[in-house]
Amino acid sequence: MARGAHSDRSATAPVPLVALSMGDPAGIGPDITLMAWSERARRGLTPFVLLGDPDALAARALALGLDAPIEIVSNLSDSIGAFKSRLPVHPVRCAAPVMAGQADTRNAPSVIAAIETAVLAVKRGEAQAVVTNPIAKSVLTAHGFPHPGHTEFLGALAREHFGSAQSKPVMLLASDELKVVPLTVHIPLKDVPAAISTDAIIETARILNRSLRDDFGYVRPRIAVTGLNPHAGEQGTMGTEDDRIIAPAIAALAREGLAVTGPHPADTLFHAAARKTYDAVLAMYHDQALIPIKTLAFDTGVNVTIGLPFVRTSPDHGTAFSIAGTGQARASSLVEALKLAGSIAARRVASPAPAGVL
Repeated sequence: MARGAHSDRSATAPVPLVALSMGDPAGIGPDITLMAWSERARRGLTPFVLLGDPDALAARALALGLDAPIEIVSNLSDSIGAFKSRLPVHPVRCAAPVMAGQADTRNAPSVIAAIETAVLAVKRGEAQAVVTNPIAKSVLTAHGFPHPGHTEFLGALAREHFGSAQSKPVMLLASDELKVVPLTVHIPLKDVPAAISTDAIIETARILNRSLRDDFGYVRPRIAVTGLNPHAGEQGTMGTEDDRIIAPAIAALAREGLAVTGPHPADTLFHAAARKTYDAVLAMYHDQALIPIKTLAFDTGVNVTIGLPFVRTSPDHGTAFSIAGTGQARASSLVEALKLAGSIAARRVASPAPAGVL
């Protein structure tokens, strides 16, 4: 249980259903889905339904020698009853034959459709959370997919299907050891200084604060903000962004009552003693955030998209085409993603947060 967490908020919540998108079917998504379902009882997983191709999944189960009987469900409401003894699959058929390790752009529309179907299931109240298996961005881009990745696509789906209540997707990487958000994500390092702003830091910190409180149960979340430059700029001798852009954002957030500190030098922020002083870190760019969490929790880290009107998590790794279908994949990150999605969904159902509250 996290520091300051409310252990009773989800105690009376009904059992949620997680809609799991198939990801790229040629990657390890089918492998880890089958493995996660096989561990459902031992790991106490929230029931989930796979939105994907049942024939491709059955073929992968056979190749891996896994006993995972599949039940095709037209109505997602049938999934919870089936989950105990069969793996429920809501069909999203692939256009081309699926070969483990061999990505095929002809299946890109099905990969995209599975994600949108999962989001719509939550919109209709048929599921309470979305978990996404890994996609291959290059495969989708080759098909004309206009988004840099899952996070940006989910933001577009939120705006399209849910309106403007909450539509800024923020990537949170979460594990027992560390929770961290990158302010900028999939952009070249040379473009980072121009991409950070005081307003962006304030907005992202507010979203992070709300998620830590409402989704993770922290009473008063403590957020540490990194600097951009070495030694957080060393009073302007190694760069001025820390003093000009980051420090004013932290001061503004503190005036709002948020427990935010920094800018901290990133090289001294992630060791064990430092991690006891905060609940999450807001970092300035992708690798500044992802290197420490992948070092500390490579197999158990979870990618959580906060700032959306629905729950979304995913394993914190890629498609791993080179080991798809070989039995070498590990399902630990997907298992953690499924557990966290179920936990957050149950918490939100039990105690919905008032709109507009920081």
